[in-house]
Amino acid sequence: MPTRPAISPTNVAMKKIKLNDALFQWLLVPLFGISIPLLTQMVDHSKFNHWQIKLSYLYTIGIAWVIYKGNKYLHATIRNYFNWYKKPAKKLAAMLFVISFYTIPVSVLLLAGWYFLFEHGSINWNVITSSCFIIFVCVLFIVHVYETAFLVLESETEIVKNAQLNQAKAEAELEALKNQIDPHFIFNSLNTLSHLIENDSGKAKLFNDHLADVYRYILQNKARDLVLLSEEIAFIEDYFSLIKIRFEDSITLDIQMDANDLQSYLIPPISLQTLVENAIKHNEYDERQPLIIEIRKEDHQLVVSNTLRKKASQRASSKIGLKNLRDRYELITGESISIKEGNDNFIVTLPILSLSENGAEA
Repeated sequence: MPTRPAISPTNVAMKKIKLNDALFQWLLVPLFGISIPLLTQMVDHSKFNHWQIKLSYLYTIGIAWVIYKGNKYLHATIRNYFNWYKKPAKKLAAMLFVISFYTIPVSVLLLAGWYFLFEHGSINWNVITSSCFIIFVCVLFIVHVYETAFLVLESETEIVKNAQLNQAKAEAELEALKNQIDPHFIFNSLNTLSHLIENDSGKAKLFNDHLADVYRYILQNKARDLVLLSEEIAFIEDYFSLIKIRFEDSITLDIQMDANDLQSYLIPPISLQTLVENAIKHNEYDERQPLIIEIRKEDHQLVVSNTLRKKASQRASSKIGLKNLRDRYELITGESISIKEGNDNFIVTLPILSLSENGAEA
């Protein structure tokens, strides 16, 4: 049967964003560890033997690793304290200060250590200055890439979170609307049964038997969003049998439906009962001037109309039934119902969904 997927609280609660950058760092660190010494000509291949060259680049890759991991940790820490949207200037200033304060001293110290290990302490400060400048620019570029990636992920996560929260809210509202059906139906049915018990015990027993069948349909379909039109029409015919027991020929129901349409369209359950009940509640009728209720299909809509003879003395209606129906329709189908009141008739138009177009199973 067509239902909407449920959302659990764990789906709505979004986890802390994590960036899967393992491949990125394993490619990037060796690349910078080798390319920067090559650019600054720090490692003199003509002076070093094969193993010294390998150890030199292993050391510079180690420098790149220390710089990378340290700045990654600092970047993550700053993100916890500053938000781009609320404090962009403070965050930018903090990032530049922290990155400079860490990257430059550590780079100078580790590069000087390389000269002590491989050049016997003979430091080339021009090479160190050039290397530090290149390292600093590279760090700024990488931090920019990381910040952009986090902002994109945060934006996508926020969109998903809002969509899930909106869906959870809609499902909660729909469930609340469905739960309103039972008390409303029971209240009116018990009032009718009470009236029949006082006036006609035979009809009261027959009414009670039909009421059990009708209520069984409500219990079986309350949790469903949509049912086949044939099921809803069969239900309204059973429901109308209850009405006929009490009012006999004072109310008539005319259903003008093609048999093929009954198996081809879907409708929210207990929609027609709401309209029939509403017509009976608010109109005058007797055997000479019966209340005539018609149900017919026009295009992809179901038109429910009734003769209009408003009761002379009645309290202002709260219209809970029609509001409930309108809200359920919008939540389930995304479409609105149409309500029109003329001089002598009251017409409600319900959109119905094609079974083939929706790909749903009833």
